[in-house]
Amino acid sequence: MLGAIIGDIVGSRFERANWKGKNFTLFTKDSHFTDDTVMTIAVADWLLHDRDLVTSMRGWGRKYPLAGYGGNFKLWLAGVQDGPYGSWGNGSAMRVSPVGWIAQTLESCMELASVSAAVTHDHPEGIKGAQAIAGAVFLARTGAGKADIRDWVASEMKYDLDRNLEDIRPEYTFDVSCQGSVPEAIIAFLEATDLEDAIRNAISLGGDTDTLACMAGCIAEAYYHRQGRPDQALLDETYRRLPGSIKKILKDFNERYR
Repeated sequence: MLGAIIGDIVGSRFERANWKGKNFTLFTKDSHFTDDTVMTIAVADWLLHDRDLVTSMRGWGRKYPLAGYGGNFKLWLAGVQDGPYGSWGNGSAMRVSPVGWIAQTLESCMELASVSAAVTHDHPEGIKGAQAIAGAVFLARTGAGKADIRDWVASEMKYDLDRNLEDIRPEYTFDVSCQGSVPEAIIAFLEATDLEDAIRNAISLGGDTDTLACMAGCIAEAYYHRQGRPDQALLDETYRRLPGSIKKILKDFNERYR
């Protein structure tokens, strides 16, 4: 799930800027973690410690209340909104990557991804987006090639992956729906040569850059982890922007599942 957090931090300063290039400085003083990181950690904490998922998400969300949550999700965090609220937004997909690391089978991965989404994002598209990202992470982690990942997503999730970034980029705008961002993030991974390139690809589309890069980054990390850890400079710049509580969950998760 570290790839998700790296992507979130790198993409944070480009959100809504409609940036359309790959040539940029990865980290600046404005690079910061957002709700994508906080909720990814909440899901990891749930899986690590067998916590109640709602309790974990609300606890982490209230610990970091200024991370940039959406309006309905803020109400849910505060307990004003009791229960799921039918969202098809990409919040379900941005937080799901830990599921792809702990699942032992693709079937259990799909079940856990659905559970992780449905506490808030119980619309079929919200659940499908989470399953697509978690499934891609699982397949990448367990040795599937890019063609196999592409075929599975296209056949099981019915996402159109027969596009390339050059075609998507000119007209792509800010879109927080699963159906309008998850396929694009997966394509950003499919066209990448490594983790950093996947993140740059995602950000180059513009729009909801932190979440696009979070989703592309988590799949790329799982795929390229066979080549070793991410570049040390990426790790150093990421970790120095994270508080101790988040680093502790990351450490515990990586020790158990990496």
